[in-house]
Amino acid sequence: MDNQLIFNFKTDISSINIPSKLNNPFGLYVPEIARVAAKEFQEFIAVEFKKLNYDFHIQKGKMFGILVVQKEDNTYCYLGTSSGKLPGNAKCYKFIPSIFDDSVGDFFINKGMTELSEIGSQIKNTNSTSEIISLKEKSKQKSIALQQRLFENYNFLNLSGKNKNLLEIFKSSSLGNPPSAAGECAAPKLLQYAIRHRLKPIALTEFWWGNNIKNKERKHTFFYPACKNRCQPILEYMLEDIGLFSKRAQVINE
Repeated sequence: MDNQLIFNFKTDISSINIPSKLNNPFGLYVPEIARVAAKEFQEFIAVEFKKLNYDFHIQKGKMFGILVVQKEDNTYCYLGTSSGKLPGNAKCYKFIPSIFDDSVGDFFINKGMTELSEIGSQIKNTNSTSEIISLKEKSKQKSIALQQRLFENYNFLNLSGKNKNLLEIFKSSSLGNPPSAAGECAAPKLLQYAIRHRLKPIALTEFWWGNNIKNKERKHTFFYPACKNRCQPILEYMLEDIGLFSKRAQVINE
């Protein structure tokens, strides 16, 4: 376990009620301990991105998440990360990284994206209609194959230690196929790290940080449930007993 990815609480949490079970990621209830962790993490974000000269209040905002965990010595700490990639592919040493390792398969994803970009350039520089049609079909097939290979290399652990990739997880869901960017939201990244390193998940929440240029439904610092189209099949698989939370979630949403 990389200790630099662990956030220790600055706040005195001795008087806070610690949940015995993880809150429903798709419900609206946010445990107090998660709110404390989120506030501290937001303070870290504000300082960190000032160093990167990126102002989330002017430029596009982003969803972030925290997961409060219990270590094997019974102490509490939390993990933090963003959904998707950071602006300009910036890196933050304290954020839980992507589940997908882009060095897999001799960097097949980077090479594949470069090839698609080259085909796109060929299409722009071609006047022949038949050749354009052929190149577009080539691009389409290569894109589909690359996406499938990518999904095959997104592997998730559940609480029992079993491993499945995105294609296997979504095959048994009502969606059938993973949508684009599945697996890159904050919640699955945080839970994957916790399960892999034997950290007990205690409280999870995601919040929007910054401007809402495109999505007017998102408000700065507001908490939001995990998305259902990308995350529900993944989190249900990872947590196994998520059905136990459904009754509580219904009460909260009434």
